[in-house]
Amino acid sequence: MQYKIEGEPLPVVICELAPQETMICEKGAMSWMTGNMQMETKTGGGGLGKLFGRALSGESIFLNRYTANGGAGLIAFASSFPGSIRAYNIAPGSEIVAQKGAFLAATDGVGLSVFFQKRFGAGFFGGEGFIMQKISGNGMCFLEFDGYVKEYTLRAGESMILDTGYLAAMDATCSVDVQGVGGIKNALFGGEGFFNTVVTGPGRIWVQSMPVAQMAGKLIPFMPTSSGN
Repeated sequence: MQYKIEGEPLPVVICELAPQETMICEKGAMSWMTGNMQMETKTGGGGLGKLFGRALSGESIFLNRYTANGGAGLIAFASSFPGSIRAYNIAPGSEIVAQKGAFLAATDGVGLSVFFQKRFGAGFFGGEGFIMQKISGNGMCFLEFDGYVKEYTLRAGESMILDTGYLAAMDATCSVDVQGVGGIKNALFGGEGFFNTVVTGPGRIWVQSMPVAQMAGKLIPFMPTSSGN
């Protein structure tokens, strides 16, 4: 499979498939394709527990499989929000943990599963929720993030403090916790809330510049309201 990512900040990944090569994606992710691409809808596999976990992680329990039938094929997947699409080579020992809803598409052989935050505080206050999604297996995976994405590599024991919602993805070797904002005055009047997300290495992390929840909060004051008579 060959691919190109074009068009940021409204990106699309265009994939060229060899004959009989297959890609998987969430329902509705396909944007355009050649006429010889054959679609088949299946569950994500892995039994009832994994299906339930996928639903909790914000993904559909069904995946669409697109196969180049009778020759080479082309298929494109567009981002659902202004931002970035990133490609990851997934292999045993190189798993990625991403925010809910980040998965866009992957080659056959990549699997999705639920990733539970081990610490209650990280899940409840960290802004990423109790559940994220883990991408494992073998192959190429494409994830979509909100806004610009910055990558950092953390050494063992090194940490990065993030505001709520800015953690896009991390290597599975990283861990997540929360840290309270010091001082009552800072928490109440500083505008940063009561808690921050703390990600600790070793591993890479990806930080997004415009979480969709943050953008929605900024737009709410400008939304028209209906008045009753």
